[in-house]
Amino acid sequence: MSAMPALGDLRVLDISAFVGAPFAAACLAEFGAEFLKIERPDVRDSRRQLGTPSETGDSYFWLSEARNKKCITLD
Repeated sequence: MSAMPALGDLRVLDISAFVGAPFAAACLAEFGAEFLKIERPDVRDSRRQLGTPSETGDSYFWLSEARNKKCITLD
């Protein structure tokens, strides 16, 4: 029998755009909350290009901030 994560029954829309809120969301996701990161389809999140780029094209900063989140676009 596996225990449910502490925030396993929480679902959150992440529409944040600056460092503090996305970091807090990533921390909450570590405790099991389900996060849907909403991005605009034309510009996406500017943090994808902030810092050192990875092999995927997104920055390592973005990969850290977006961990444990599902990203979708919404117009």
